[in-house]
Amino acid sequence: MIIGNKDFNNDQTYIMGILNVTPDSFSDGGKYAEIGSALKRAEEMIREGASIIDIGGESTRPGYTKITDSEEIERVVPIIKAVKKNFDIPISIDTYKSAVAEAALEAGADLVNDIWGLKYDNEMADIIKKYDVPVCLMHNRENTDYSDFLNDVLTDLKRSVDIAKRVGINDDKIIIDPGIGFAKSLEQNLILTNHLELLHQLAYPILLGTSRKSMIGLTLDLPKDERVEGTIATSVIGVMKGAMFIRVHDVQANYRAVKMAHAIINS
Repeated sequence: MIIGNKDFNNDQTYIMGILNVTPDSFSDGGKYAEIGSALKRAEEMIREGASIIDIGGESTRPGYTKITDSEEIERVVPIIKAVKKNFDIPISIDTYKSAVAEAALEAGADLVNDIWGLKYDNEMADIIKKYDVPVCLMHNRENTDYSDFLNDVLTDLKRSVDIAKRVGINDDKIIIDPGIGFAKSLEQNLILTNHLELLHQLAYPILLGTSRKSMIGLTLDLPKDERVEGTIATSVIGVMKGAMFIRVHDVQANYRAVKMAHAIINS
């Protein structure tokens, strides 16, 4: 898979570093909202092993406050331009809004990471096709009324893929994400992580994003700043289940764990 000017091998697992340029993200809100601090953090993540940087301008934590498109654009575009100017690394824009995605792609973003899997904004798929970039389709829904949980997740993701395919987005531009922490109970998050390999039925690269999430906090009874080890455990499971991308805050620790897991699996 080509993202930006980088070729990602299906047999590897890559770290996507999270760069939230928001004042209110659940874990690191306010830390990297200024260009200087964002660039410093981007440099750190690259040094620690990140292969992609995922930039987000609106928190999607439980109970988040939705902001306007223009406010989100004002947050992310200067950061994207600065990172692209200073570093040779693909950038993902974390948004579910087509206007934000287009502004980010104009600024140099290389991938759209949509937490609603193209189901929120009817224009999103067309924008992604227009700019001919990859998209990550995350599982999400407005309710938790599952009849057959794992099969329902697969069905929901297939619908997102269908939206992409209808506008002509090619298979080699599609990544899928199980959506850990979105419209799922603790038990469902654990079950889905344990059965991540089921997503291979869709035949697309898998991105796993569990970093510091409530699944870890509730399981270990730990605050958000003490969830590194729990995140590492899920990252290693992600490698074992065949995930191609692992999206995390703590890049170095997860990069080392993923590298070690790969060494064992490929021995």
